[in-house]
Amino acid sequence: MAPATPQEIEREVTFLARELPPEIAGVAPTRIVDVYVPPQAVHAHLRLRQKGERYEITKKTPLMAGDASAQLEQTIQLTEQEFAALAAGSHKRVVKDRYLVEIEGLMAEVDVFGEQLAGLVLIEFEFADEAAKDAFRPPACALADVTQEDFIAGGRLAGKTYLYIAPDLARFGYQKLTD
Repeated sequence: MAPATPQEIEREVTFLARELPPEIAGVAPTRIVDVYVPPQAVHAHLRLRQKGERYEITKKTPLMAGDASAQLEQTIQLTEQEFAALAAGSHKRVVKDRYLVEIEGLMAEVDVFGEQLAGLVLIEFEFADEAAKDAFRPPACALADVTQEDFIAGGRLAGKTYLYIAPDLARFGYQKLTD
């Protein structure tokens, strides 16, 4: 019998950044390359990820339809060769530098996107339970909660350009950021 696939429930909120958080200064980011499959899917839920020297494939699905803040996440580790072989089948990719920092007492992932999405910066906070998520108040560097916005999901961003998503970003008063 094959071992069970590791899975966990991820509770998170995602914000457009108003500004680059000063907490990232002097912090070395991790380069992340995400490739989404199948490439023809409007919103692929299967993601290949290179995170530094680690490789994995992850499937994320919402626990409840219409609520992207709680997802079931299943992950399998891959070798570099497995990642390369699977990634070759899709052009839908996202490249970002991830900074793990503490902002106002909470751990945050600050994603500074590169390549075609340069100028986009997202800040994500994860929570152990619903009560902690519900009690959260965003820091000043957070512009707008986009957790439930389809256009910002990784599987939808993949293969897009900043110019393509600019009209959606404008609805939130987002200004293109650089590091």
